[in-house]
Amino acid sequence: MAKTKTQFVCRNCGVQSPRWQGKCNSCGQWNSFVEESVGGGRSEERGRKLSKPSETSEPVALDEIEVAEGYRLKTQINEFDRVLGGGIVPGETVMIGGDPGIGKSTLLLQVVDRLSRLQKQGQGKCLYVTGEESAQQIKLRAERLGIRSNNLFIFPETDVLAILDQIEKTKPALTVIDSIQTLFLADITSAPGSVSQVRESAARLTYLAKREKLPLFLIGHVTKEGSIAGPMVLEHMVDAVLYFEGDLQRHYRLLRAVKNRFGSTQEIGIFEMREDGLAEVADASRAFLDAHFVHSPGSAVTASLEGTRPLLLEVQALVSPTNFGMPQRRASGIDPNRLALILAILEKRQGMAVSSQDVFLNIAGGIKVVEPAVDLSVAVAVASSFRETAVGADTLVLGELGLSGEVRAVSQIAPRLAEAARLGFKQAVIPHGNLKAVSLLPDGPMEILGVKTLSEAIGILVPR
Repeated sequence: MAKTKTQFVCRNCGVQSPRWQGKCNSCGQWNSFVEESVGGGRSEERGRKLSKPSETSEPVALDEIEVAEGYRLKTQINEFDRVLGGGIVPGETVMIGGDPGIGKSTLLLQVVDRLSRLQKQGQGKCLYVTGEESAQQIKLRAERLGIRSNNLFIFPETDVLAILDQIEKTKPALTVIDSIQTLFLADITSAPGSVSQVRESAARLTYLAKREKLPLFLIGHVTKEGSIAGPMVLEHMVDAVLYFEGDLQRHYRLLRAVKNRFGSTQEIGIFEMREDGLAEVADASRAFLDAHFVHSPGSAVTASLEGTRPLLLEVQALVSPTNFGMPQRRASGIDPNRLALILAILEKRQGMAVSSQDVFLNIAGGIKVVEPAVDLSVAVAVASSFRETAVGADTLVLGELGLSGEVRAVSQIAPRLAEAARLGFKQAVIPHGNLKAVSLLPDGPMEILGVKTLSEAIGILVPR
């Protein structure tokens, strides 16, 4: 028998080392090396087998490659299709991650149910491979979701070779692996979930999906930092990486793409968690502003553009004198560093003594905003709470702030204002640089006010 050897593998980039290292020399990550056993005989034999190509192929001229019209597979879940770029591409491999209990398995079970019902379009069986739950547990969840499809097959298995064999036999319209960290290959001696097992399992599944043009979805666990567990090369193998976000205490869930080879990474899908599963949120702006129309200080409404869709969001701020030596700064839904920058502008340009105040900021609904177009609304909400003066409930605030206190123009002003007008807003305070674009639009019921500086905006919205 060959002697069993051990090696250390970086969980972030997959680089191997004969000894443990505190810092990876390849990716610079600290404390990322884990020990794995390597079987000598099997590993060497497997290496010799993989040293030669298993199949030969010939290069094809670009002009000779044909792509059929309507090649995307529609799931009939519009929010899901939107994030993928319009549907599932044949042979596409998608990784979806999220916190435990956020609804990843529920979402994909509903997706395969929809696809398994589309027999009239030639789309047949769907395969749901479960390595974490038994078939009976999946059946109980399916009954709760109202799923009773004859074309949806549950396959409780963790052996990658058995799963590959089943996919080749059934040729499913869609295969879901729940989850990639539970799978194993017998010729790798490390435990399931290790770097080697995850990398090799994903590689073989992805190769089969590309060769047979069969779409594949992989559910992945996430680490405490929020990234998908396993080597970073795992995200490079797949065509799309989706994250299912949301607060477990709230009923809204956001599906966001951080990588997509066949679509935009700016689109988000919005769902509502109900007793019978996840439901699409058709009017997201109205849902996020459901309880906004309360005339109270510290609140301002802004419009954030997520891909091609504008979302109206409420920015809430609470400013109160600090009881400790160091004032607190807490932000939910916005970068804390951005909040600190806006507070410094208010202190320097407006003379507001917020340095001695505790400041708490929240984007209502649990959504995260990264674009700078919400800067002005954040500053106005803080000023409103500081001065105890409420902003009009039917007023929209938009603009990016510069360090000198100037209000800079934002992109795509027309759809933002159109969304606000649809929801009945009567006034909009926008950057002066966007007035020219607004003048080209037809006259509407909303009063448009252009401001050049933060002082002008606060003078209009939060007077002394």
